[in-house]
Amino acid sequence: MQLTLWTYEGPPHVGAMRIATAMDGVHYVLHAPQGDTYADLLFTMIERLQKRPPVTYTTFQARDLGGDTAELFKTAARQAFERFAPQAMLVGSSCTAELIQDDPGGLCKALDLPVPVVALELPSYQRKENWGASETFYQLVRHLSQPRSRASEEGRVPSCNILGPSALGFRHRDDLTEIRKLLTDMGIAINVVAPQSATPADLARLAEADFNVVLYPEIARLSAQWLERSYGQPFTKTIPIGVGATRAFVREVAGLAGLDPEAALARVVSRAQWYARSVDSTYLTGKRVFVFGDATHAVAAAKVAAEEMGFAVVGIGTYSREFAREVRDAAKLYGVEALISDDYLEIESRIAELQPELVLGTQMERHIAKRLGVPCAVISAPVHVQDFPARYSPQMGFEGANVLFDTWVHPLMMGLEEHLIGMFRGDAEFHEDAAPSHLGGAARMQPAPEPVVVALEAAPQAAHEAVTLTVAPDQTNTGGACAWDAGAEKELKKIPFFVRGKARRNTERYACERGLSVITVETLYDAKAYFAR
Repeated sequence: MQLTLWTYEGPPHVGAMRIATAMDGVHYVLHAPQGDTYADLLFTMIERLQKRPPVTYTTFQARDLGGDTAELFKTAARQAFERFAPQAMLVGSSCTAELIQDDPGGLCKALDLPVPVVALELPSYQRKENWGASETFYQLVRHLSQPRSRASEEGRVPSCNILGPSALGFRHRDDLTEIRKLLTDMGIAINVVAPQSATPADLARLAEADFNVVLYPEIARLSAQWLERSYGQPFTKTIPIGVGATRAFVREVAGLAGLDPEAALARVVSRAQWYARSVDSTYLTGKRVFVFGDATHAVAAAKVAAEEMGFAVVGIGTYSREFAREVRDAAKLYGVEALISDDYLEIESRIAELQPELVLGTQMERHIAKRLGVPCAVISAPVHVQDFPARYSPQMGFEGANVLFDTWVHPLMMGLEEHLIGMFRGDAEFHEDAAPSHLGGAARMQPAPEPVVVALEAAPQAAHEAVTLTVAPDQTNTGGACAWDAGAEKELKKIPFFVRGKARRNTERYACERGLSVITVETLYDAKAYFAR
């Protein structure tokens, strides 16, 4: 067990909450101690849902452990059924309650409730949130789905199920809207969307569709595989993130539905493709990018970055160990080693080592990139409240490709703008004491920071002379072996901030390897020429 400040995934019962909260007519009774009751926080504060999650806790306390905790669970389950009247119930234990082994499934079976009750076995100390969501959805599909019942096949419009969208998922709401429209425009009927907004009755008729569209394999692939084995329903393998993948998705879906894909593709107009080829974007070609997130979004983002935006993928990784093989296969395409880890300190170390110019990751990588001074865009859960926008902002489909372009390119463009402002800092409009230009340019009277005077021994060629360096307070060298003189520091500031750290480290390495104690402007340019070879 590892004590950590951040975590990429919660325990598996959080995944079960995500499925129960996404569906209608389902209630989750969770055997959990006081303190494990944080479902409201997750779904109403972060995702900003307008309803409370359908979760009832037993909330036993320490003093209850000496009594009958099993009776507490049966009482909570009975009261939950009477109060909420669900069409189906989920029952299970949290990580703490798992230790007392009360068997919620058996206890609830003894109550003989008049609705389906699905008992969840979620090993909290071996598995995590995405696995818990996948297992919960799979158990519901297995228990509730029924064989197809339609009598006639003639003249019927091809239909599909959309599987995977859930509560607390990254842009699932908008992705679903985009993909639903794409499929409808192709002439394909949507039979069931699950788990998002599905009822137990909807799950009962999953088999009536011709095939399944899997949008998020972490949640839906296991269920899709079971439906294929049980009812002969094929399912899609392509994730429609990016223009190229969306086109491939349309062709795959058309093949499953027996339709001509070219009519749908002929109507496509993607601004992202034109923007990516425009003059304003050509300076982004070759930008070094590090990608990290759940496997689905990380693999798709790396493909879009490399093939559609001309970036160089210098690193890719995931915290989804169940999908490590897919990420390793993707890493081979870019000649890099996949990082499979849920330790944010290890991810931070890899980012610092690779020195990318853009990070595509989760909210954790956003914090890491901010500390390292690198632009970042969020592409995957876990995310914070700001990644559940009120506006329409899909990641999938052709409109999703436009959103990706804006989200990924703008941090780099704004970085260039900040660099230009920094270069002209001595200008009358942009110097440190000037107010914003839109306020009339009135000066702000702020005292300048006192310079730090550092006395150092001179370089070997002038060993008997003392050198006094005047540097800004935040630029004092902490590397130990080498120091920068004022001229070199000033010249260093002319380098764009998003590669300045790399230039500083390369120059210090160059100077230390040659025994130079003071870095001058000449040293800076010598190092640049050396590493450019």
